[in-house]
Amino acid sequence: MSASTIKLNFINQSNDALNSQVVVFQKNKVTAYGDTVIAWKVITNCARGSNHPFEYPAASYVAIGDSWGNFTPKQKAKPGDVFRVIRTTSGVQLVPNGNEATDTEIDIQNDLAMGAIDARIYKGGSKLAELLNVVPGQMASFAFIPTIWIGVVSQVNEGQVLNAAMLSQINTEISLAGIAGADIVMTGGGIGITAQPFTFTLANVVMA
Repeated sequence: MSASTIKLNFINQSNDALNSQVVVFQKNKVTAYGDTVIAWKVITNCARGSNHPFEYPAASYVAIGDSWGNFTPKQKAKPGDVFRVIRTTSGVQLVPNGNEATDTEIDIQNDLAMGAIDARIYKGGSKLAELLNVVPGQMASFAFIPTIWIGVVSQVNEGQVLNAAMLSQINTEISLAGIAGADIVMTGGGIGITAQPFTFTLANVVMA
């Protein structure tokens, strides 16, 4: 059975009084130089008792930016797909190049004679991950397991790189394996000696 979109619903049941932002992201399991963690979804101004529905789509899309400041159109990709970056008579293009021996990674090979690329993965129209400065002859590889990371941050926008200080504040990993939908309930927060750490738990889970 093919994977389908997972419907999620963030609910704020915390005592947060600082109007904090909630960030959702994934981590690329193929680590490499230039790998960054991206704020995929940022939930802002969601008051206590309010909710924010969003989706985790099954489909992923790839695109690249080149050293001339150009960006290719997004192309649908699934684990196991391989793409090549080539130069044609009209300029730099991203083209499908068959499949890998395994079905765990999406690979983008820089086959240009010169010029680094930035390789990107998108979900739901938003940037999920990127590998920067992939030089000719190198490959950008992406692999994700069905989990998301979620936490409370400040002053972050969707698509922004999360720095080490932000990442050090986020330690909640939620598995989406086998589910079709769920609420993500945030509790904790507060000010002063009564403040509690923020926690995120699944509720009203619908299995796939």
